[in-house]
Amino acid sequence: MIELTNLTKAYGGKLAVDDLSVTVRPGRVTGFLGPNGAGKSTTLRMILGLNAPSAGTVTVDGVPFATHPRGLRHAGALLDAGDVQGGRTARGHLRVLAASNRIPRDRVEEVLDLAGIGAAAGRRISGFSLGMRQRLGIAAALLGDPPVLLFDEPFNGLDPEGVLWVRELFKSLAAEGRTVFVSSHLMSEMENTAEHLVVIGRGRLIADESLAAFAGRGDGGHVRVRTPEAERLATLLTGAGGGVEAAGETLTVTGLSGDRVGELAFEHRVLLRELSTHKASLEAAFMELTADSVEYKAGAKR
Repeated sequence: MIELTNLTKAYGGKLAVDDLSVTVRPGRVTGFLGPNGAGKSTTLRMILGLNAPSAGTVTVDGVPFATHPRGLRHAGALLDAGDVQGGRTARGHLRVLAASNRIPRDRVEEVLDLAGIGAAAGRRISGFSLGMRQRLGIAAALLGDPPVLLFDEPFNGLDPEGVLWVRELFKSLAAEGRTVFVSSHLMSEMENTAEHLVVIGRGRLIADESLAAFAGRGDGGHVRVRTPEAERLATLLTGAGGGVEAAGETLTVTGLSGDRVGELAFEHRVLLRELSTHKASLEAAFMELTADSVEYKAGAKR
């Protein structure tokens, strides 16, 4: 478990993280979202003790991470796939990490194979593609078999097979009861991977809730029905708590599920010629709810 309590980090007169209180729980993949400059990377670095907070506290399994005697056995992290010594081989890099944390050497071979880079273990890292470096970084995070895992943009540079592997890996790690905290700008991957979201903007908390609940807060989720009895059905749907926009025989319904709309039509013998459900988009909700927190906006084309 990761616990942030009133966590604050200031650089000069600017707050990068502002009074952030969040609990990242085990047993699920938690996505960490926010616009560029929102404070995500700074928060991850404070969790790992790489940056000291200006105020507040952050603990990993109840204590500051720096107090864990063998860090990789307690938390594994991929923060920057390029932050490795390029002259080392992949195997050599992991062996150094293993030795410093008293991890058996055979574990190095296990994670190399798990990450799909066993065949390249003897190659120098300087010759690796970004995708291979990402796999190596994930292997390093898994080296100590830790209960807590943090990943910053782990999907960058991966081919479709690699993306699928990472997605399923994170889910399996969470299913084992581990705490999995993933920061990414790829909304499609968050939709396919995360169960819960922590969303920040300008260093402050915007949302801490299930992915479904967050996506549902934005515009876009609706049910579309077409019926020759549009006026009667609209009255029934409004009475059941739905919002209805009518355009001839077509109704756009919000606030009710497709199943509920169909049940109401069936109960009152309203003929439907079309019923389709349009799920709320995580990307649309994110853009809407973080619009006031975007620090760097592109200008219009001239």
